[in-house]
Amino acid sequence: MIAIMIYSFFLLFVVHLFFFSPARVQQQSAAPSPTATPAATEPKKTNQRPAPGEQKNAELFDKATVKEMAAQCVKLETEAGLIEIELLPEAAPESVSNFLNLAATGAFDTTTFSRVVKDFVVQGGNLSTRERLTPELAERARRTVPDEPNYVKHARGIVSMARPDTPNGATTSFFILVSDAPHLDGTFAAFGRVTSGMETVDAINRAPVENEKPKQPVRLLRAIVTPCASAVKPSN
Repeated sequence: MIAIMIYSFFLLFVVHLFFFSPARVQQQSAAPSPTATPAATEPKKTNQRPAPGEQKNAELFDKATVKEMAAQCVKLETEAGLIEIELLPEAAPESVSNFLNLAATGAFDTTTFSRVVKDFVVQGGNLSTRERLTPELAERARRTVPDEPNYVKHARGIVSMARPDTPNGATTSFFILVSDAPHLDGTFAAFGRVTSGMETVDAINRAPVENEKPKQPVRLLRAIVTPCASAVKPSN
């Protein structure tokens, strides 16, 4: 009888050690309860890539002053010849900044003069006419410019922003007038003037067209931003 009691106490002791050992208690307390508060969300890494559209790539002339932009001219090397343009940032600073950025980054290169209205305008700058349109350039083509109607008269040789009927909807397209167009004054953003190469503009305007679309569009091979001749100080 005594042996049986000793054996029973021994069994109870073994069971107690198994179920209430420190390791067993630690494992049970680590398990979450049904009402436990969820773990805090991992904080966002400081070097994490920003979401698309979270930031805009800055361009060279985004913060240029009127004086800085006025000192720059643009040369358009086309299949029909050279066109040189002086800019008028005091009249249309946003339009000039946009035009300089597009020229400086090469966005205009290999585009065509895709619209021609006889004895009126030639229009270029449509990035979809490039020989190669990258996703980055396609996104750039959607960047709009605010309307800037101003005091500059739309006379022959004036360069102005093309735009849709939607307010502030201009993007990259521009036109060059081959004749005076006073009905555009105060409505479109005149931002430049051809200083050399109107014979090239006239040649583009005389090319065969069908519904304002050239049958053989003239390609703009390269746009170059260069200091204006008047801004270059002669060396002593």
